[in-house]
Amino acid sequence: MASIFKRGRDRGKRRAVWYISYDDENGKRRTKKGHTDKRSTEELAYELERNVRRRKEGLVDADDDERRKAKVLPIEDHLTLFEKSIGMTSTKHVKLTMSRVRRIVTETEFTTLADIDIESIEAVLGEMLESDEIGRRSYNHYVQAMEQFCTWLVPKRIAASPLVGMKRLNADVDVRHPRRALTSDQFTKLVESARGSGILIQCFTGEERARIYTLSYMTGLRRKELATLTPQSFKLDETPAILTVQAACSKRRRKDVLPLHPELVEMLRDWLKELKPDEVLFPKLAKRRTWLMVKKDLERVGIPYKTEEGIADFHAAGRHTHITELLRNGASLPEARELARHSDIRMTMKYTHIGIDDQARAVSQLPWQRNSGSDDTEPNPEGDTNGDWQRYGSGTRRPTGQSVSPTGTEGASDEEDTEKTNPRVNGGYDAARRDVTPSGTEGASVEAAGIEPASRDISMKASTCVVDYLGFAASDSNRQDSAASSREQFLTSSVLGMTQSDPELRPTFGSLRQRPAVGVAFARRPLRD
Repeated sequence: MASIFKRGRDRGKRRAVWYISYDDENGKRRTKKGHTDKRSTEELAYELERNVRRRKEGLVDADDDERRKAKVLPIEDHLTLFEKSIGMTSTKHVKLTMSRVRRIVTETEFTTLADIDIESIEAVLGEMLESDEIGRRSYNHYVQAMEQFCTWLVPKRIAASPLVGMKRLNADVDVRHPRRALTSDQFTKLVESARGSGILIQCFTGEERARIYTLSYMTGLRRKELATLTPQSFKLDETPAILTVQAACSKRRRKDVLPLHPELVEMLRDWLKELKPDEVLFPKLAKRRTWLMVKKDLERVGIPYKTEEGIADFHAAGRHTHITELLRNGASLPEARELARHSDIRMTMKYTHIGIDDQARAVSQLPWQRNSGSDDTEPNPEGDTNGDWQRYGSGTRRPTGQSVSPTGTEGASDEEDTEKTNPRVNGGYDAARRDVTPSGTEGASVEAAGIEPASRDISMKASTCVVDYLGFAASDSNRQDSAASSREQFLTSSVLGMTQSDPELRPTFGSLRQRPAVGVAFARRPLRD
């Protein structure tokens, strides 16, 4: 039961606001501000009671009411709450995300959640793209920020995201900042250039820069991750030696444990001797222009900083080169993905720079050989008589047709009967075709069938099923059953005769006397008159 009241400090005041106390559908006592007019407040209390009763009866969805109210609130209220919800991520991520969302909201003049639609957002981003203010990659970043905001709204504030189906652009056709990996020789020259320069760049000596480059290449760490390393980050006496990047310092906000190269372990023992356990190896590295360090050290040894393939900044010279060299030296893609700490292998592929020289080396390592005199080879199509191309695979031979006729049958060919193939050797995939013509039968013909249709008449479908008896299909419907029976008996005897002349066929047809034609398939075709 709802009741209205005035607060103690407002009693006796005519223009004081009335308040409503009522129980919601979950039995929780709630208080809502009413009006200065008592009658209007009573009507509002009655409406609240009515809504509670309808919710209890299942006539009204409480979530729908909440969404309806959220849609009419100013969108700035939702943006403030959204910014607080992502505040646990990195400061840079929060700043970029909120700046992109607020700019789209301002440009599209969205005032409430009900105003958000795909067409308005695409129109604003399209104008920014045409004016060359942003590229395709930045276009996708704006879309991603808005999708993150709309996903946060679901389901408490809206039932579904209004940006479902919004397309992104192919960023590969408009790369504004392409990177390239260095070769192992180029990276060696970069380290030697830094170590022998004798000058300060970005407050780091040549030796310090050489150590930064080496750690970046050997571990694949990012600049900000390198800036947080201390002697406590390394465990050099374990097997294998490991490097630990704490979750607060990792880009993906997870604790990462990486193995260390044996040669890097020996270098680290010398580098960490004079440092305190909690002292940072490279102070203020995160705020330095590391790309400028790499550019000057590369140019000193005649390596261009920018080429047609891309630029070789700090991220490319270290992390890109690290991942590329892993694959060049035999690491698998899953291993490279784990070492790079990518959640998607497609991201790892973007860090892999395989050039034409790498492709040529891979092609040159394909196995190739020639074999002469093998039964499982095919002739060289070029007519080379020195050897045949070696075939890789199952080793099956090309099906060959053979004609087998019993003794005394007209038309039997000695040349066709000189080579016999056991169809059981190839498991039925290379069964030889045979014409069996019973003596005393005019033109009756039955062929053994494997996987390949045995019928030479392409208009007839050959049966390739395994049968437990010998079946015939007569072209003359009036043919006597006795004649068909005699042909069946003759064919059985003919097959048994084949096994006497060809020992290879005995494993296949040896048990025919006990189980006629088991495991043998015959193509059914009309008997000619």
